[in-house]
Amino acid sequence: QVQLVESGGRLVRAGDSLRLSCAASGRTHSTDHMAWFRQAPGKEREFVAGIRGTGGTLYSESVNGRFWIARDPDNSIYLQMNNLKPEDTAGYYCAADQGAVFTTDGRRYDYWGQGTQVTVSS
Repeated sequence: QVQLVESGGRLVRAGDSLRLSCAASGRTHSTDHMAWFRQAPGKEREFVAGIRGTGGTLYSESVNGRFWIARDPDNSIYLQMNNLKPEDTAGYYCAADQGAVFTTDGRRYDYWGQGTQVTVSS
């Protein structure tokens, strides 16, 4: 089992920066793919950013150039969010996939955290 605990979400203003953290514990592996997803009220969950077991990163078009994902050797990950916009308001979830192939499909991820709320006021 893998446990994921997110932190760092809060109310900010448009244009502000925020850093989310996801502490990973349990049976993690360096080959795990890690990702951030988000879900706004009334909307489907969407992929935000991911980092492959090999270290390569991928971002959604809506956050590319504003958000950055990084990971520690223990598979804890971070999401640096800059120039936040009201449309970034959502619950942000950390996820781990122990499969062989990296994917942006949340249904393929094996473990999820409880989420942390980010609210961006205009």
